Amino acid sequence: METAFVRPTARPWFHLLLLVVTLASAFVSFAFFLGGQGEELGLPGWVGGSLSFALALLAILGAHEMGHYVLARRHGVDTSLPYFIPLPLLSLVGTLGAVIVIRGRIPHRNALVDIGAAGPLAGLAVAVPVLLWGLAHSPIVDAPPLEAGLLGDGSLWVLAQRLFGWVMLQLTHAPAPPELDAEAVWQVLFGDSLLMQGLRWLAVGPLPPGKQLYEHPVVVAGWFGLLVTMLNLMPVGQLDGGHLSFALWGRRAQWLGRAVALGLFLLTLFASASWGVWLLVTVKLVGFGHPEVIEPGLPLSRGRQWLCALCFLALAGCAMPIPLRQVLS
Repeated sequence: METAFVRPTARPWFHLLLLVVTLASAFVSFAFFLGGQGEELGLPGWVGGSLSFALALLAILGAHEMGHYVLARRHGVDTSLPYFIPLPLLSLVGTLGAVIVIRGRIPHRNALVDIGAAGPLAGLAVAVPVLLWGLAHSPIVDAPPLEAGLLGDGSLWVLAQRLFGWVMLQLTHAPAPPELDAEAVWQVLFGDSLLMQGLRWLAVGPLPPGKQLYEHPVVVAGWFGLLVTMLNLMPVGQLDGGHLSFALWGRRAQWLGRAVALGLFLLTLFASASWGVWLLVTVKLVGFGHPEVIEPGLPLSRGRQWLCALCFLALAGCAMPIPLRQVLS
């Protein structure tokens, strides 16, 4: 198929500058929050660990956005190079990811699927080998005890219960609970997904009871790559998953997006309050609508339908109800 001419992207130096600044931001943020941890277990020090994290993370994010860019250009859609977004010291990863700006309309639903699916699949193509290597080089340590229960310890419900308990203590002047052990250390646990479990089994095999891996810095980068893939593949509005659901079901996909928003609300209430941020993003910024393609009557090919199924399978594989939690070890 002959593609239309697309004008070159203006100011490529600006995109390169953002990439360099975001790389530095990811390096500094990881060094500040997790740099040097695990060095006594044979993991790289704060310089080597922070650099390997930043390079792996930017490789995954860059592959994701370049997947969109290449397929958009292939279909003659005017689009920008990726804009990387630095966020130093305000988050563990030091970045809000990257975006491309599509300046033209999508010609048909087949192109919409190609462009929407290319990003997550390209990101996964980089994240999976990064994770396999990092998991194979992660030391095995004792796993901290986890409280059993249906509710996430960081859910809005549990946080509200704790707030209510604190208020009652102040009103009744009851004795405060005992202080924590001064030698206790808070440890960050990264949420598990089916894909992470499978990759861990491939890399190191089944772990003994009571043991876990102490994640290599590139595993942390790969884990965030899976998180980004999961968030983008949610079938809402103009997210990558929203492109796919619109290509499959047209305007009816809005109802699926609203169902996802309801699911995010329930996750915020019962799993982790952090989902509330993504709920606000999807409802207030992304929305549930989607612009129509130029040729809506062109049918979606069987191959593109299978591609949508593959992407939603990837969404299920990357899903993690509680992305992050802190426990005492």
